[in-house]
Amino acid sequence: MSHTANIRPGQIARLVQIGGERSFRRRLMELGFLPGTSVRCVRRVGVGGLVEFEVRGGHISLRASEAVALVFESDR
Repeated sequence: MSHTANIRPGQIARLVQIGGERSFRRRLMELGFLPGTSVRCVRRVGVGGLVEFEVRGGHISLRASEAVALVFESDR
């Protein structure tokens, strides 16, 4: 298992766990970040500290400080 910081752009990983406060976890789940879902790291943007993910066909950008709450298991 690894945190978002270890996922490289283009890599696909399976989401295992979402940390953080309950309202934060609920918001991410509403966006499609559900445990067991395959997620692809699209890119990291240094300006603003954003991480873009592809999840369930959509592209979602999170602050790097929020993305560290995601725990992944490498798919490929």
